[in-house]
Amino acid sequence: MARVTCTCGEKLSNHEIPNDIQLKVYTDREWEAIFNCENIQPWMIPAPKYDVWRCPMCKKLYVYDNNKEKPIIVYKIEKSE
Repeated sequence: MARVTCTCGEKLSNHEIPNDIQLKVYTDREWEAIFNCENIQPWMIPAPKYDVWRCPMCKKLYVYDNNKEKPIIVYKIEKSE
């Protein structure tokens, strides 16, 4: 995954490192498995199971399974009344 166009029209890319588009999100179980090791180095931390991208314009979240090209879940901000 390198480029996506949000439904709002904003172009999203993870080419720049670091960036504000791609989020590192771990489940509690993933996090526990990582830190239950006796000695862990930063380079030993595995990538999370899901790849999450956030649009900086509309704040919509796209959740990708690392094996799939299209998002498996898309979240959009609800307007509060």
